[in-house]
Amino acid sequence: MKILIFGASGSGTTTLGKEIEKKTDFVHLDVDDYYWKKTKQPFHEKVPLKERNKNLTTDFNKNPNAIISGSMVSWGKEWETSFDLAVFIRLNNNKRMERLKRREIERYGEKLLTDVKTRQNSKAFLEWASQYENPHFDGRSLKIHNDWITLLNCKVLRIDGEVELEIKTEKVLAEIETLENKIFSA
Repeated sequence: MKILIFGASGSGTTTLGKEIEKKTDFVHLDVDDYYWKKTKQPFHEKVPLKERNKNLTTDFNKNPNAIISGSMVSWGKEWETSFDLAVFIRLNNNKRMERLKRREIERYGEKLLTDVKTRQNSKAFLEWASQYENPHFDGRSLKIHNDWITLLNCKVLRIDGEVELEIKTEKVLAEIETLENKIFSA
């Protein structure tokens, strides 16, 4: 079974993917690990689309049960039909931005104060992420995600990001069980 968990940056997609991996035989793959080159300054240099798709597809196909976390809207039409279940997490924008600011501090710590480039990159990222609910923003946005949902060839489970992780996990595990029962009874 193949599952996609997506939403705005900071909505909890990676956290939920990791939690489901702990409780099942699913392998968790995070798109950031394929999207960004491993550089001294993280999240700075993108892997070309063709290369990242090749790498992700290889790992995705070698695992019968895989969960991908992250937005795949711009990765190619083939991903629209690759999943048995998509989980869309929506979190209140103010709470999401608070979460992202805390994450930036945890990730970079003192460098946010002492390193100009780190501070500039963090500020640019937070400004980009804050545009998610702007319907005219051409980056990752709620409108783009909602439009993409209509193209997905699978069930889409919508989850409120404010719900406790344990409850979100239980909802997804219940949906996986329902889908597995349908597959085995067919």
